[in-house]
Amino acid sequence: MALTISDVDRFEAARRRLEAIAYRMLGSASEAEDAVQETYLRWQAADVGRIEVPEAWLTKVLTNLCLNQLTSARARRETYVGQWLPEPLLEGDPMLGPAETVEQRESVSYAVMVLLERLSPNERAVYVLREAFAYSHREIAEILDLSEAASQQIFHRAKKHVAQGRARGGIDDAAVRRIVEEFLAAATSGETQPLIELLTSDAVAMGDGGGKVPARASAFEGARAVAKFLRGLFKPAPAKRNLAGGSPDLYAATVNGGPAVVAVVDGRVFGIMCLERTQEGIVAVRSQVNPDKLERATQRWAADDFGPPVLTEAL
Repeated sequence: MALTISDVDRFEAARRRLEAIAYRMLGSASEAEDAVQETYLRWQAADVGRIEVPEAWLTKVLTNLCLNQLTSARARRETYVGQWLPEPLLEGDPMLGPAETVEQRESVSYAVMVLLERLSPNERAVYVLREAFAYSHREIAEILDLSEAASQQIFHRAKKHVAQGRARGGIDDAAVRRIVEEFLAAATSGETQPLIELLTSDAVAMGDGGGKVPARASAFEGARAVAKFLRGLFKPAPAKRNLAGGSPDLYAATVNGGPAVVAVVDGRVFGIMCLERTQEGIVAVRSQVNPDKLERATQRWAADDFGPPVLTEAL
């Protein structure tokens, strides 16, 4: 049946919420957009007049599409070149979704997005719907075709798995720039000790190049190993400039609610390094350099003003 203008408007009113759910579910902005578009096609083909609660119907369709995608994605990621990390989103990106509560902000932090990859598809769905969008367990049970008690049990299990990666409160722009400036000063000092002092003893560093940009297949673990890696990474060299297509400017930015270093070459985001920081220090350095996962960030970068760089021509 052909959709009326009112039917299309109803879907468009739900689009941003659907995209935010799909991004948290899939960890990929492009895959989230595809899932939402497929949901629209299902909406277009449905007898909309017989749907009593359109928002619930759309959420159920989208969630099940994401569950199917997650199942197939697990098989694909087994053959992925190197580490698989989520697609980072710059502050202000509407796909980050609601940020009114602590739970909503934490649910999309980069640390939590990484941990969500360890959950089963059902655990991830329940966690996202409950923690980030405050769906009741009754509503989640209807969406996932399970009992309310099962939804509660799955949420309890998922929350326990994710708890260790929760963000530690909000962070303002001034704090982000201060953290990044301190980190870059240590990383470009040419010595390991300043970095070791910023890192926790169990710090880790990992990167996602997707087989298109060189990135170590396994993580660096421990403050000394991470410091040595970062010292070498930030040492200027012609080969690095050639790889990046020029000498990048390094900016401080808020990415998925946390501090990050953004490397930009001629207006193109070449890499995003997310810094997970606690009161004890930096516990994780996660770098996204797969160009496929930086296209949206580049578009966002061109559309907004993220202030002056911390370092120019850094490599």
